[in-house]
Amino acid sequence: MKTRPYHHGDLRTALLTRAEQTLRDKGPAALSLRELARDIGVSHAAPSRHFKDKQALLDALALDGFDRFLGALTAARESGDAFADRLGAVARAYVGFATDNAALLELMYSAKHEPGASKELIACSQRLAALATGLVEEGQRRDEVRPGPVEDIMLPVMAAIHGFATLAANGTLPAEEVERGLGATIAFALRGCAA
Repeated sequence: MKTRPYHHGDLRTALLTRAEQTLRDKGPAALSLRELARDIGVSHAAPSRHFKDKQALLDALALDGFDRFLGALTAARESGDAFADRLGAVARAYVGFATDNAALLELMYSAKHEPGASKELIACSQRLAALATGLVEEGQRRDEVRPGPVEDIMLPVMAAIHGFATLAANGTLPAEEVERGLGATIAFALRGCAA
C-alpha cells in the first residue's frame, strides 16, 4: 500500500485553491478536509496544520475572497476622475467579481454574519463599507454628489449594485442582458446621487 506524503510545497495555498474549485463546482456542503487532502495527494492529517476544521477552511476562503474582491474594487475606484466614472467602474468590478465567483461571494457574505465570525472577516466587511462611503464622500467634496448623510446616499446605491450583481451571478438575467442592465442600474444610481 502506497502512503501519501505529509508535506507539500505550499499546502495552504493548494488547499484553498482546491477548496474554491470544489465550492464553485459542488457548493460548501461538498467541502471536506479529508477529500481535499486526497485530491491534492497528501495525507488526510496534513490539512490540520493549517485549518483546525472545515469552518476554519471556509473562513480562510472567505478572507481570501474578500482580499481579492476589495483589491478589484479599490483598483476600479481609482480609475477615472469623475464620480460617475469611478462609480461605474466599481459597479462593473463588483458585478464582474460576482459573476466570476458567485459561490465564493455567497460564502463571503454569509460568513461575515455568522455569530462566531472572526475579527478579520468583520474587518473586511468594514473595509468594503468604507470603500463605498469614501467614494460618496469624495463625490460630495467635488460637488458631484448631492449633500446629505453619506449613509443615506451610499446604502441605496450599494443595494442596487449588489442586487443587480446577485441577479447576474445567479443566472436570473441572461448573460446578453447583463451589460445593458448594468448600464441602466449605474444610470439609476447616479440619478439618486446627483448634486
